[in-house]
Amino acid sequence: MILCCGEALIDMIPAPTVAGGDGFVPHAGGAVFNTAIALGRLGVQAGMLTGLSTDMFGQQLADALKASHVDTAHVITSSRPTTLAFVRLKDGHATYSFFDENSAGRMLSEADLPQISAEVSAVYFGGISLVCEPCADTYAALLERESSNRCVMIDPNIRPQFITDIDSYRARLDRMVSLADIVKISDEDLNWIVPSPISLQEKVKLILDRGPSAVIMTRGGDGATGYLRDGTEVAVPAQRVEIADTVGAGDTFNSGVLAKLYELGALQKARLNTLSPAVLSQALEHGARVAAVTVSRAGANPPWADEL
Repeated sequence: MILCCGEALIDMIPAPTVAGGDGFVPHAGGAVFNTAIALGRLGVQAGMLTGLSTDMFGQQLADALKASHVDTAHVITSSRPTTLAFVRLKDGHATYSFFDENSAGRMLSEADLPQISAEVSAVYFGGISLVCEPCADTYAALLERESSNRCVMIDPNIRPQFITDIDSYRARLDRMVSLADIVKISDEDLNWIVPSPISLQEKVKLILDRGPSAVIMTRGGDGATGYLRDGTEVAVPAQRVEIADTVGAGDTFNSGVLAKLYELGALQKARLNTLSPAVLSQALEHGARVAAVTVSRAGANPPWADEL
């Protein structure tokens, strides 16, 4: 099982009302949640570790996970409220206003963490759950606890507007990257993590030198490139589709990569240490294919396996 660890929230999406003007419609979302949903729909055994509320929105999130065949045995429930993200779309791109104080997801502590079941072979981390404390420290502790026995993929999906303590965030992210097997970043993420005036390839090498077996860098419409420790680079193009919006694009790309690695038996620590360019290329191509379906329709609505 691939266990996705991080935020599950409600995206409040604008929609026209009968009276005129826009209202907001609640949609289940969150970067890590989207990846879990996509994995479940692709037929991969997937689970979610997050904090869910007992309120109506928390129930909506739980129902969505179950509908996409995502295991919820590791979910921690509480009476705290659900995180809400009000979305504005302009030319297909999303901006967000978050309401996250004292939420069920944000307030997770290390004492809340369950034991991870033996069937979990890989853990995935990312999104705003790596920024907002105290849950950010909780997920960092979980990664440290599990990284010696399970594969780890991390996508920081950096959003500078949420980072209030840059030094603390950088230190936490450095520790997590050093323990990860796969780090997925966008070119914008990479320039934030390594602000030095050097090339992207040199910045990737600095990330690889910290410990990961592979770094995957996405560049929007220019596709994605995978980098291995031995200096090998593998590039794949983005698939050309008519874009409805980009909500959930990176999250479902990650699910496609993980699903293909899982299918090929490569999602194991020993295999990742000697990952071949051919296998990495297949994973990136699958990620691009899955993401292309998601961006072709409104919202974070990843494809089911038979749609591919």
